Amino acid sequence: MSSYVRKKTPGDTEWFVHDRFGMFIHFGLYALPARHEWIKTREFISEEKYQKYFEHFNPDLLDAREWAKKAKAAGMKYAVLTAKHHEGFCLFDSQYTDYKSTNTPCGRDLVREYTDAFRAEGLKVGYYYSLIDWHHPDFTIDKIHPRRNDADAEEQDRGRDMRKYAQYMRDQVTELLTNYGKIDILWTDFSYPAMENAPAWMKCRGGKGKDEWESEKLIATIRALQPDIILNDRAQIPQDLVTPEQERDPSNYTLRDEETGEYYTWESCQTFSGSWGYFRDEQTWKTPPMLIRLLVKTVANGGNLIMNVGPTARGFFDDRANAALDVYADWMKYNSRSIYGCTMAEPEFKVPDGAYLTQSEDGKRLYIHLMDFPFHRISIEGLSTDQIDYAQFLYDGSEAFYETKTYTTAAGKALPPKTTFQVPAMAFEKLNVVIEVLLK
Repeated sequence: MSSYVRKKTPGDTEWFVHDRFGMFIHFGLYALPARHEWIKTREFISEEKYQKYFEHFNPDLLDAREWAKKAKAAGMKYAVLTAKHHEGFCLFDSQYTDYKSTNTPCGRDLVREYTDAFRAEGLKVGYYYSLIDWHHPDFTIDKIHPRRNDADAEEQDRGRDMRKYAQYMRDQVTELLTNYGKIDILWTDFSYPAMENAPAWMKCRGGKGKDEWESEKLIATIRALQPDIILNDRAQIPQDLVTPEQERDPSNYTLRDEETGEYYTWESCQTFSGSWGYFRDEQTWKTPPMLIRLLVKTVANGGNLIMNVGPTARGFFDDRANAALDVYADWMKYNSRSIYGCTMAEPEFKVPDGAYLTQSEDGKRLYIHLMDFPFHRISIEGLSTDQIDYAQFLYDGSEAFYETKTYTTAAGKALPPKTTFQVPAMAFEKLNVVIEVLLK
């Protein structure tokens, strides 16, 4: 068994840390302008102008069943859809707002379609619900609000009541957790600090956190409706998940309780490109080696990876997104055993440069991921022949040859054993060659 102890969570994270890999889907009105999901505040777009996107929202090619099949083919085991993003537009038929997909030319409850389709493929279902709402009349104007620089911003903000908005959130979350069956994950997003030079009229100096969200009440509502649901940490009260965003190095985050030494359950959320929502002209798409490295490095550090897709305004995944999903589909077909049910390798096994190690939770399988091709051989310190039952290349099941050598210091002190695996001199066709070591 793994020697790493995870901190106990309020929700059920056992399935989560086994499955390791999920799909994030950011979809909303921002898919129409197609230049970032924060466009409303980045470009200070007025309600009147943004309304045009509402009036023309009609994803006629959206087939949630196709989304689900692509996620499953890519090896993803769960998904999270933006039921409501910061713009305030809802993809579900809420009775508490008219600002929803069922009131657009689309005329469909897209949360319902997504939920049914992903469940049908055997995938766990999650929702993202924005704590921020730039459309709601009681959401106070702050440092990231689209109206913050308007000449009459103070006047617009007068009379807004965050207590009413907090109740609105609880009402909508109640709908999401009541009307669609068992929900496995709820992502709330996000809290942000005050700023030093905020205008005097701006409440909380332009920031918002657990007091404004009434997070204790919100979480109590969620837990009462769905006790086992997994919650993230962005309502400013720790729950089940730590969620580093667009972070390539997990060591930049605190992933361990400094007092108890227990490890947090954590998930790295990443995009295929530089945007979460569909961005037609964005060009910084991750390469196939980067995509595989993200997944492997995350699991090798004991975390989950959720990769984001931003569907087009017509509701389909564009060619670039499909190509990225195909990279995962091709790699996971052969190497998923090194991801599912795996975590950090035991500390006595030292990872060499250009490689990562993952190990099954039961401790019986060690995986050596060769990220930078090591030519003829690769050595693992701390691993001896006595511990190995068999070794093979995971891609094709061909035997991997190995030998163990022991060393001593000049003073005669024994050093940890080192096992060297022979690697074909020619590069494999598949990205990231994996050696599976079956331990005794």
